[in-house]
Amino acid sequence: MSNSQFKTVTIAGGTGTLGYAISEAFLNDGSYNVKILRRKPENENEKAKLLASKGAEIVYADYNQKDELVKALKGTDVLVSAVSVTGFYDIQSPLLAAAKEASVKRFIPSEFALVYKPGVHPVVDYKIKFREELEKSGLEYTYIQTGLFQEYLYWIGYDIVNKKATFFGDGNTKLYTTSLPDIGKYTVESLKIPETRN
Repeated sequence: MSNSQFKTVTIAGGTGTLGYAISEAFLNDGSYNVKILRRKPENENEKAKLLASKGAEIVYADYNQKDELVKALKGTDVLVSAVSVTGFYDIQSPLLAAAKEASVKRFIPSEFALVYKPGVHPVVDYKIKFREELEKSGLEYTYIQTGLFQEYLYWIGYDIVNKKATFFGDGNTKLYTTSLPDIGKYTVESLKIPETRN
């Protein structure tokens, strides 16, 4: 068992691209009860089936119904949000309110990105606004900062399959990257390191 004070982890967005990697990392670690929070309506999802076959409990809630979210989060020690940036603030705010009411101890928001500055993009501003709410909530929190997702480097000219790259500029600019499985592992390990609290 883990040396962590936490036993049950619920992952919102746990069947998405990043969320699946985080879910697998928690299941592979074996130290936690893992719940995958999915939005209603219930529907078939191969990733959910696979995670359930590995021991995850799949729970559904209407994110617009606080009582359903609170019920789904009961018994959760840590809520990891891996929701997409579409509706980022509007999705995470109800999760935070329900987490507080359900006595969740720590919230790890969907921050998995580079360090950012206000005003560069609306999503960044929503992240900053949500951070302010989270830090005032009384819940513990941890932010996971990453590099660009390695799996998406093809968007900026990297063809990993054919081992080719298109460089823009002189090719000397450093590019910080992180793989999705490593993000999952870092998220798991963050619960075992006291310094990651707040």
